[in-house]
Amino acid sequence: MKRDVNEIRKDIARRKKERTFSTTNYGSTRAFIPSVPQEEEKHGYLPFGDDSASPKRMNDKFVASFMIKTILAAVLFFGIAVLFKVDLKWSEEPKQWASSALTEEFPFAKVNQWYQERFGTPLAIGKTESVSGQASEQLALPVNGTISQTFQTTGQGIMITADKESKVLAMKAGTVIFAGNDRKTNKTVIVQHPDGSNSIYGNLTSIDVHQYQSVQSKEVIGKYNPATSEEKEVYFAVEKENKFVDPVKVMQVDERP
Repeated sequence: MKRDVNEIRKDIARRKKERTFSTTNYGSTRAFIPSVPQEEEKHGYLPFGDDSASPKRMNDKFVASFMIKTILAAVLFFGIAVLFKVDLKWSEEPKQWASSALTEEFPFAKVNQWYQERFGTPLAIGKTESVSGQASEQLALPVNGTISQTFQTTGQGIMITADKESKVLAMKAGTVIFAGNDRKTNKTVIVQHPDGSNSIYGNLTSIDVHQYQSVQSKEVIGKYNPATSEEKEVYFAVEKENKFVDPVKVMQVDERP
């Protein structure tokens, strides 16, 4: 033991001599940093290495994590592919579950409503604004205007003409599941509601919400300005159980004769 302590002390003295001054560049000047023995070395123990800031170790961890996630994703993908090819009785229920998970929209609005009923605040990413006195309000057009094309004409929704810049309001409370550009209806917002229906607002001039944001009834989700918009009508539709329904049947509106 005494010999080990002597060897450690000799090693400390040797390294002090070799590393009397270490240099670090700061532009054109050099700062001299003396080599100080670690606390363990002062008491006759071997020093601990400090590799917490090693870029190589951090990079290795990232690569390992990425590889594990890639392998798990590949296993899941091929597992589902094999499941759909297997024609066995026990595989029917997993097939139905996988098909439902891959094709059906997650009920964000229903989950948000359940959370709000129990905890009193919306479960949402981003800001939410409370709007009072909504329960007694009747549904109306999302934008201040009149219907220029009915559901019977378009087969999917209604077209609303507005004479001046107007705010676009959510038909009722829900969760935004899409906010962006659509190939057919340009700037578009889709709100999912707790009853499973979706309300679609298209041809907007600007969008004021983002995906997965919780919105209240009559909350502003965008704006429409006929003077600057390429489209002269706002598109509004209601979809339930993958079928379009007539929005006029769920709200009071002023139809143009």
